[in-house]
Amino acid sequence: MKSRPVTIAVLTLSMVVGGSQQPPPPPNQLKEYQADVPKTIVELQQFRESRSIQIRRKGKPATASLINLNPAINAWFLLKLTPKEGGSEVNYHLENGNPGARRILLDPAYPSGIVIAEGKDRISCDLFTSDALERAKASPLVYSPLCDSRIYLRNAVTGHRTNIEAGTEFLREHVWGGEKIIALGHILLGEANRETGKIGNGAAPHKNSADSPLAAAIDPKYPDRTLLSPNLGIDLDRPEKAGLIAGAWYPANGNPGIYASILEPNLVDPAILQSYRASVNSLDGVEASALCYLVAFDLNRFQLGFTVGTNHPGVGWSHQVHTRNPVLPGPDGIESVSPLIAAGLIGPQDAPKTVATFAGGYKRWHGAFKYGDFAARNHGSHYGFIEKGVVFSKLLPGLATVYALADGSVGMKTWSEADNALLENVKYARQNGVPVIEFDGASQSGKPGALVNRWGPGNWSGSEDAHLRTMRAGLALQRNGRKHFLIYAVFSDATPSAMARVFQAYHCDYAMLLDMNALEFTYLALYRRHGSQIFIDHILKGMSYLEKKSAHGEIVPRFIGYADNRDFFYVMRR
Repeated sequence: MKSRPVTIAVLTLSMVVGGSQQPPPPPNQLKEYQADVPKTIVELQQFRESRSIQIRRKGKPATASLINLNPAINAWFLLKLTPKEGGSEVNYHLENGNPGARRILLDPAYPSGIVIAEGKDRISCDLFTSDALERAKASPLVYSPLCDSRIYLRNAVTGHRTNIEAGTEFLREHVWGGEKIIALGHILLGEANRETGKIGNGAAPHKNSADSPLAAAIDPKYPDRTLLSPNLGIDLDRPEKAGLIAGAWYPANGNPGIYASILEPNLVDPAILQSYRASVNSLDGVEASALCYLVAFDLNRFQLGFTVGTNHPGVGWSHQVHTRNPVLPGPDGIESVSPLIAAGLIGPQDAPKTVATFAGGYKRWHGAFKYGDFAARNHGSHYGFIEKGVVFSKLLPGLATVYALADGSVGMKTWSEADNALLENVKYARQNGVPVIEFDGASQSGKPGALVNRWGPGNWSGSEDAHLRTMRAGLALQRNGRKHFLIYAVFSDATPSAMARVFQAYHCDYAMLLDMNALEFTYLALYRRHGSQIFIDHILKGMSYLEKKSAHGEIVPRFIGYADNRDFFYVMRR
């Protein structure tokens, strides 16, 4: 069955910025993108546009080149200053503070710097005869403002990593047999995070509103069965200390359009648990009673962003690939993201609108296939990802993909070759394995993916002996009439089969695995604003240890207040 994108808006293949349609990329740039040869990350951008002018830099002749890395998105630019004689080329990664309404240009009539066009206004910004660029580069800020904060220089920093991450990287790189030690640790961590809810009856009356997501399909034997978890960290609109009706949705306080729900798989409608038995395993008693936590975002109110971490996912080869092309430094021909900067931090233009952040997918270390059909194609089918319209790793066919387009619409689908027609208009994208749930055109509903119960071919990770039960996080889309919801779920102890059953129960059209094994890898936080104060609610209270404190004792939130070495998503108000 041909897969269908599940989005909140009708997709269009015309790429429009500022009212003008973008021309097709030059043939040589398309060839550079497609060629299986070593290249730079700039050559991986098939839609880029370049402009050069002659300038004087510190009294000496030089060439200034400005590359708009994807004009349809209009967010990231590379400024290259090349001396005519002596000295070396210098690169600056610039970010447009208002890509929807602001253009950044080089104009031969103004050789002192760049020109910023906003509507009918043209603003000159001296970057070449002043020391503005040097001062910005010397700044400790990840985003250093230029031209009255109309653009930002992205500076390299060291992203934060936890003790668990530092320890696992040491084992992988320096200890013989370290991967098996880590796999055992993952099992122990998974069991340590397992939770069961206190089950009760007689909850306070609750009815899902017409604006909320669809409630889960529950076993008719358990009407209004309640679950009580002391670890749910989201402040909800409900009586204090009251249990939650299993599978129902409750509004999050202070964040209209955000909802939370909890469920144990053993409460799911038996008709769902008995469906698609060829691709979904039966659930054992441990995972059937393990709590899962879900947060839903109304996509009519919110849009999705994605940021690459300072170190991860990475663009090199996965250790799982059996055969590497010795000519290529990585599966896409690049060995690093240089001269671009991976910030691991939400930009200043997006941070004020952000209401939630959550952890991304696998590191490149595990982000490719060791077994099955995908291992034998496309250099092992490394998972692709895109930030601000810039391709870090190509989106590959057959992989589960979440993406956001330039118009703010959000989709999830199994990527196909035909979907590459969308690439110019993809602002953010992340692939992570194969689908947990995919859309079935015949039934117009979601069904479990074909590889849900196949450990190796599905690359579900776990232990070498296919022990799959651990803490996992997943992402899904659900429709309720004209409403569309993005759902993030944390499973305290689950296999992919348990994930599939829960997402089926919640009537999801599509779902995919993100990361797994520990609180930091399944992290989600909501931000409530009250005046000048920001309150942080975590999907699980234990995740609060990942926030830092300033010298004055103020909480500094992960992904917003300090750079992280891991990739992540963020949800913004429209």
